[in-house]
Amino acid sequence: MEHTGKIPSVLGVGNALIDIIIQLDDDTLLKEFGLPRGSMTLVDAGLSQKIYETATGSKKQITTGGSAANTIRSLASLGGNCGYLGKTGNDELGQVFKSEFEKKGIKTHIGLSKKDTGRVIGLISTDSERTMATYLGAAADLSPSDITPSIFNQYRYLYAEGYLVQNHELIKTIFESAKSKGLITAIDMASYNVVETNLAFLKELIVSSVDIVFANEEEAAALTGKSPDEALDEIASMCGIAVVKTGKDGSLIKRGDEKHKIDSIKVNAIDTTGAGDSYAAGFLYGITKGYNLEKCGKIASLTAGKVVEVLGANLPDTSWEEIKRLIQEIKMNN
Repeated sequence: MEHTGKIPSVLGVGNALIDIIIQLDDDTLLKEFGLPRGSMTLVDAGLSQKIYETATGSKKQITTGGSAANTIRSLASLGGNCGYLGKTGNDELGQVFKSEFEKKGIKTHIGLSKKDTGRVIGLISTDSERTMATYLGAAADLSPSDITPSIFNQYRYLYAEGYLVQNHELIKTIFESAKSKGLITAIDMASYNVVETNLAFLKELIVSSVDIVFANEEEAAALTGKSPDEALDEIASMCGIAVVKTGKDGSLIKRGDEKHKIDSIKVNAIDTTGAGDSYAAGFLYGITKGYNLEKCGKIASLTAGKVVEVLGANLPDTSWEEIKRLIQEIKMNN
């Protein structure tokens, strides 16, 4: 059954960061700094600066970022009703982050830290694979004391990025607070190495407090040790809705006995940065509108496909207008 009136609110919680996207000429730099291809690696301020200074590439782009932030920004661009909770430095980049979100109509719950605003250097290989070196900075200071339960009264859904799993007390507080307020909760697995490092805790969190799980093929394998189809079944047994994204092959979605294979759209891939985040935005948009799972998956596939055609996770307004038009077609054809 589809909702009428205002779309239910989604609160995103994550690392509020600035994205620095660099297209590499080759993978030499990844080997030089010991960055596993396709992974997210935490680095300190000094190493982050060194990677930035060493990286040579054909194009560079600086924009607001962070996994959940990308999802919430995309959801707002689709017309979603949403908010964002995170922490930045009391600096110019922090002000830029907050003001850009508020311009999108996103309600912000931004705490301030004495550290600089965090940043992610996204290194894009020639085949469009993305490797990230992340200096969390102020974002790492987000703590359980920043999670005021009353914040959740304003929302119907919670969406958190898996990168927060590295702070067990924090993410447990976020999900337990959300569930205590009756919110439907969702998490994106974020990165296979984060899953591997926090495996037992993550499984316990999903079973106790998560309704929707998003994972790509590598993350699903890290979580279950299984192929995408089998991983989907196992994850779905742990939560309400399981989503396994399989890149060019599309995605798999399961809820109870209901299962769907969603094809990817044909794209000219330039950069996979933000693809998973955009997928979650499209899926959550469909869920909050009350669409069936197949529609949600098709909208998610559409938004993910469009973002890989540009450098970085930000689409221009003209692209969103096209996406909204295509969503209407999906609505009519199903």
